[in-house]
Amino acid sequence: MSATSPRPRTGQNRTLRLLDRLEREPRADAVIDTIAARVRSLPLGRGRDVLHGTWLGHPVHPLLVQVPVGSWLSAAVLDLLPGRSREAGVLVGVGLAAATPAALTGAADWAELHREQQRVGLVHAMANATAVGLYAASLACRLKGRTAAGRAFGFLGMTAVGVGGMLGGHLAYRQAAGANHAEEVPHLVGEGWHRIGGAADFPVGQAVRRSVDDVPILVVHQPDGEIHALADRCSHLAGPLSEGTIADGCVACPWHGSVFRLSDGYNVRGPATAPQPAFDTRMVDGHLEVRLRRHAGEDGGDPADRQDPGDRKVLEDQAGQADQAGRVGDGTGPGGPSSGTGTEAAHGHGD
Repeated sequence: MSATSPRPRTGQNRTLRLLDRLEREPRADAVIDTIAARVRSLPLGRGRDVLHGTWLGHPVHPLLVQVPVGSWLSAAVLDLLPGRSREAGVLVGVGLAAATPAALTGAADWAELHREQQRVGLVHAMANATAVGLYAASLACRLKGRTAAGRAFGFLGMTAVGVGGMLGGHLAYRQAAGANHAEEVPHLVGEGWHRIGGAADFPVGQAVRRSVDDVPILVVHQPDGEIHALADRCSHLAGPLSEGTIADGCVACPWHGSVFRLSDGYNVRGPATAPQPAFDTRMVDGHLEVRLRRHAGEDGGDPADRQDPGDRKVLEDQAGQADQAGRVGDGTGPGGPSSGTGTEAAHGHGD
């Protein structure tokens, strides 16, 4: 009788299998929905963007967690040395004080993540909360002179911090929470101008999705004749901006509400912390061409300088027709609301 063949190795260790199962585990979803809704309902105003890190260009949370983690790790080292328990206690207190702002920034980011990321993030937060509780007990014991117990609670807290850090790393590097999801665009789009369609393919005031070198882009023909183009996948979590809301020269992501300025991709409002890659546009022989703007803040000059007068006239005529259709449709233009031709023109622009 032949021996049983050993099971082939899958290459995935037990920890990764557990994390994959955690991502798919739905039993805590109701709790996640409740907590996330409460975090989003907090009246933070522009302070929410401060917590997200729009001013910094990337999330603030990874920066702030260095203080409590570093303080507690240093306290653990001092606890291994004789006669340094007082200094270790000071560092435990510093870590506890710094844990609050770190938790606030983490909660603001967590509330705007995908469900699979939120499931891991919830356990990450629970591990960190456990660490805070253990270090609070450690500090209380030290203040009462129970140094041995304080050290024991401190080492247990450091263990919880390690678990929380592992889960945070999984969130950031395996699940790409907090990463710039538009970073690869400059590496995929080729140099030079790319033709993406005729002038009639881009109705005034509507978001149109096109592709350049397999990279989806958002194109918006403004009522003033300007045409703007941005990378379509939101830098926050790759949401489709072409399905978002266009208003006041900006586009709002339909997934989590990040707002980007159409003229240059600047992230006006979070949770996105990185701007959208922007494209220069021009009309050539009645066709729209785009070119990736390679440097942040580069405006590409006046669009009128990059197209001939005939193509510019086409854009101006389209913008004027759209404006006329809008005025006829609301009864302010010639013919009023009862004009059949005017009504059809208004409907023709998807309004």
